[in-house]
Amino acid sequence: MEITFDFENPIVDMDKKIEALKKAVQNGDIDLSDQIKDLEKTKNELKQKIYNSLSAWQRVQIARHPQRPYFTDYVNFIFEDFIELSGDRVFGDDKAILCGIASINGKSVVVIGHQKGRTLEENMDRNFGMAHPEGYRKAMRIMKIAEKFNRPIITFIDTAGAYPGIAAEERGQAEAIARNLRDMSDLKVPIISVVIGEGGSGGALGIGVSNIVLCLENAYYSVISPEGCAAILLRDGSKASQAASAMKLTAKDLLSLKVIDEIIKEPLGGAHYDYEKTALNIKTSLNKYLAIYETMPKRKIVEERYLKFRNMGIYEDKPKKVVKNKYPKKKKKRL
Repeated sequence: MEITFDFENPIVDMDKKIEALKKAVQNGDIDLSDQIKDLEKTKNELKQKIYNSLSAWQRVQIARHPQRPYFTDYVNFIFEDFIELSGDRVFGDDKAILCGIASINGKSVVVIGHQKGRTLEENMDRNFGMAHPEGYRKAMRIMKIAEKFNRPIITFIDTAGAYPGIAAEERGQAEAIARNLRDMSDLKVPIISVVIGEGGSGGALGIGVSNIVLCLENAYYSVISPEGCAAILLRDGSKASQAASAMKLTAKDLLSLKVIDEIIKEPLGGAHYDYEKTALNIKTSLNKYLAIYETMPKRKIVEERYLKFRNMGIYEDKPKKVVKNKYPKKKKKRL
């Protein structure tokens, strides 16, 4: 069953009209081909209009679409010979983050990504893509292997955030993420991150300290979810759409703020309409950046990554213009 949002209702209505005409053609000898063509044309124009003018909140909804492709879907389309590596060698194996070695166009790489589930059972197993500390420690263990064998690291970000439960805090959630931020900044191999859905807070950044950050057209990347922002700042979680607009979390906003380096196009309506095409677009971008870093010296790779994050948020504070009073006070004459 196809899941749609409120803003897609006009398209759904148009589809129903087209389907009704097609059934009428099948049931009788009426020729309605011209009417069907006209409706198809109108529908395509309507889709262009709706999807090219989506609000920030509508893009957040698409990023969370349950039929949207997940990490393992992209692995199957983009990479060859993927071999999963499990466990953090301290506590256990967190299935919310998957890691492994693979190849892309004959080049050996290490691939890491958040993984959500399709069904309730899978989501319970994957903890809805929200990793525990052992997930981040596993990711760093695999990244150290990548550095040892000089393999580029590719990470796929898709999480509402790191798991905030008591068990995660007891096992050192904040420390695990902080250690990843520190150690990733000093890795001697290139790191490329792709935000494929949700990019929430430290949970996303825990595998996102990268040389290059790519973002799918309808994905978002933010310090907090719109609902969380609305609850804290607006004192009303139902004002998430208002918060989303103010947070500048869409791919277009992130590119203008230089938080990401490139927007990857999605099929009209979202990645869930065509997995293969979206994966091909991601693969094209990955190949482009892997070629750039192939001959770059290790020292320069680390320096570039450091400067990328160091330069974020820099702004110039210009002094306000002093407006002269058109009517200066007259000096009093002394008697």
